[in-house]
Amino acid sequence: MNIRSFRKEDWVQVKEIYEQGIATGQATFETTAPSFEKWKSTIAANLCLVAENEEGIQGWCKISKVSDRCVYEGVGEVSVYVRDVSRGKGVGKKLLQVMIKESEAKGFWTLTAGIFPENIPSLRLHQSVGFREVGIRQRIGKLNGVWRDVVLLERRSPVVGID
Repeated sequence: MNIRSFRKEDWVQVKEIYEQGIATGQATFETTAPSFEKWKSTIAANLCLVAENEEGIQGWCKISKVSDRCVYEGVGEVSVYVRDVSRGKGVGKKLLQVMIKESEAKGFWTLTAGIFPENIPSLRLHQSVGFREVGIRQRIGKLNGVWRDVVLLERRSPVVGID
């Protein structure tokens, strides 16, 4: 599995993987994938990776800004999605491990994630790379007319922002 930076020509496969995640009802509040321009505009510091093998892109991971305020410039929200046939095979973990290193190289000291509590595989994945639960936002939003909670996780860098 090759982990590399996202390129514009990857969008068709990245969108397809995102739509597979949306279809589960357990990955996001989104019900449709955004346009390429909107999706790309949320990427912080060019931190977007894909996992690729001989069959194509099997997953992607990106970091979005949590705020435009300068005090939060080293804090980003992680999104990671894996193609349905590749889930449970280490793709997400490899993406997150590389993303953590790349984000630290760009000065990020905290990565956050918001995950539905029913999405146990995603919670375990994030915890396996050092994220910890910091709370639960109860009934934070509706998905298809149903109120959903979101578990908040964060990973604090042991090398950036330690002063």
